[in-house]
Amino acid sequence: MTTLVQSVKRSLFLRLLLIFGTTVLLFFLIISISLQTFNEESDVIETIPDFFTRNIESIIEDIGTPPNLGNAMRLAEELGWTINIRNPIMRWSSDNDNRLDVDSSQFDRSLTADAEVRTISNEDIIMVQRGGYDFFLYQRFRNSNNFNFVVLYVGFALAAVILFLNYLAVNRLLSPIRLLRRGAERIREGDLSFRVKSNRQDELGELTESINHMADSLQSMLEAKRQLLLAISHELRTPITKAKLRMEFMPDSEEKSQLREDIEEIELLISDLIEAERLNEEHSVLVEEPFMFADFVENVASQYETYEGGLQLESPGSDEEFVIDKLRIRLLITNLLNNAIRHGENNPIIVRVRFIDDWAWLEVIDHGEGISEEHLEKLSEPFYRADSSRQRNTGGFGLGLYLCRLISEVHGGSLSIASKIGEGTHLTVKLPRHPPHSANEQESK
Repeated sequence: MTTLVQSVKRSLFLRLLLIFGTTVLLFFLIISISLQTFNEESDVIETIPDFFTRNIESIIEDIGTPPNLGNAMRLAEELGWTINIRNPIMRWSSDNDNRLDVDSSQFDRSLTADAEVRTISNEDIIMVQRGGYDFFLYQRFRNSNNFNFVVLYVGFALAAVILFLNYLAVNRLLSPIRLLRRGAERIREGDLSFRVKSNRQDELGELTESINHMADSLQSMLEAKRQLLLAISHELRTPITKAKLRMEFMPDSEEKSQLREDIEEIELLISDLIEAERLNEEHSVLVEEPFMFADFVENVASQYETYEGGLQLESPGSDEEFVIDKLRIRLLITNLLNNAIRHGENNPIIVRVRFIDDWAWLEVIDHGEGISEEHLEKLSEPFYRADSSRQRNTGGFGLGLYLCRLISEVHGGSLSIASKIGEGTHLTVKLPRHPPHSANEQESK
């Protein structure tokens, strides 16, 4: 018995089989009981009580010959039977429905010299011939439909209750699936620290453990990749510094100028990589300072006044103070403007600042070549470029918008991208008035 219980606990399929088997058994019992009740009800008027067969003489005497119709009606009410009285010139019945055609009844057996039992439609009736009158007595029609409907409704109600209990049992049995789905969504969105909690010992419990182990493996691999990337980035700085130093001793030439640009580009890439990995840490530390937001954006954007297409700044009438990491928000703004200038095709660029409730909206709108919709969701991923054939001087490394997204998210905000081919690109950053506190800050409070 203990082994069976353990097997049921560890097998989802056995529990489902047990639930559905119990449901089938209960349905069979309900149907059997209902049919038995119907059969018992249908047998109610098949036999005549012994009271009538023994006292038929006294009943007819009470009615009298010629019959006293008042006594006949009284007896019919007291006995709960229908009484029909007939002779060549009269036809009388205690009930108006006359549900049985007594003239079509067949002889079954005799009771007395002038009384006999006849049958019609498998129902017995008593016929007495006395004084020129024919007396027919049979059970009054009992309307059992109401009772049958009650039985039917009760059966349906029990079936509905069983199905509902069945649903609750299956729903509880499969509830870990919803947890697994939410966990898979969290992991898919990049939250590799999330684990699905379950104490199940069946197949779903094993699946939960497999998903948690998969998340552990992914987290370990990504952490190893991040550490390797950081280590390589740091190690590359030494040879780059040496290369820049040696380059200073070279005579001025076009080749030296191109070499300087290449080294600066590599140095910028390394800085972006290190910054991206810092922002990817679970507890990114921000250097928070209060700044007038619109004024800060205007100061950063003023560096791009020489842009040939023209830079148009739209600010609200009154500025508002926001708490930000100054260096990282500056990096975010410059990356957005560099992206707009790179793809703006010398068309005007609009930089718009808005304040809605406790949020600052920073919008950078170019009127360049635009980006097809299929690339929009991936533009803020690292090293992704919509056109893989672009050179570095036109397409960049694919880290700019990735850094913008990380910086906005670490401030508790978001980055959204809208674009149409031939119309340009609209980048929107939303930032809260105060960044969310880190876990360490919350614990210290």
